[in-house]
Amino acid sequence: MEVSPTTTAAPLLLTARLRLVAADEKLAAALADFHLRNQVHLAPWDPPAPADALTGAAQAQRLRENATAFAAGTAYRYLLQPIGDTTRVIGTVHFSNIARGPFQSCSLGYALDQEYEGQAFMTEALRCAIAEMFAPHINLHRIQAGFRPENWRSAEVLKRLGFQDEGVCPDYLFIDGQWRVHRLVALLNKSFVTPTAWATPV
Repeated sequence: MEVSPTTTAAPLLLTARLRLVAADEKLAAALADFHLRNQVHLAPWDPPAPADALTGAAQAQRLRENATAFAAGTAYRYLLQPIGDTTRVIGTVHFSNIARGPFQSCSLGYALDQEYEGQAFMTEALRCAIAEMFAPHINLHRIQAGFRPENWRSAEVLKRLGFQDEGVCPDYLFIDGQWRVHRLVALLNKSFVTPTAWATPV
C-alpha cells in the first residue's frame, strides 16, 4: 500500500469525554482564556513566549498558522474541549516537526487545564490522537516526547501510553529562566505501513 505523505488528519476526533478539534481561528478567545487561567500552572514546563502571546489576536494568528500546517500535513494541533461544551478549551495536543522520508517521525507536545488534572483526560486525548497519527492515512513511524524529570504527571501519562525511555538530554530547552534537563521518550508504530517505493530492488 502506497501512503501519501501529504494526507491530512481528521479535523475532529472524539473520545468518551472530549472533542479534539483541529486548530480553528474561531476558538482564539477560548484558547487565550485557557493560557491566561493556566499561566502560572504551565510556566515551569513551557518555553518563554512573547509578551503579547496571551492575547486573542496573537492566538488567532497562531491558529491560522496551525490551520495552514494542518492542511499541509506538516504539523497537527488539536484543541481539547469537554463533550457538550464547544465554547471552552481545556487543553492542547500538538504533533510538530513532522519529518517524512526514511524518518517518518514527529515531536509531541501537550498541555492540560489545572482543573482537569488527575482525571486521566490527557491520557484519553493522547490515546485517541496517537491512534490517528499511526493510522494508515498519516502513517508516522515514531513519536518523540520530552519532559522535565520532575514533571511526574507527564512521566506517568507517557509511560501509561507505552513510550520508551531514550535517555536524558542536558540543557535541552530554555524554560522558566534557565536551560533545563529533559528526559526523552518515544513510541513506535507497530502497524507502520512500509511504502511500496521502499522495496529493495531485486
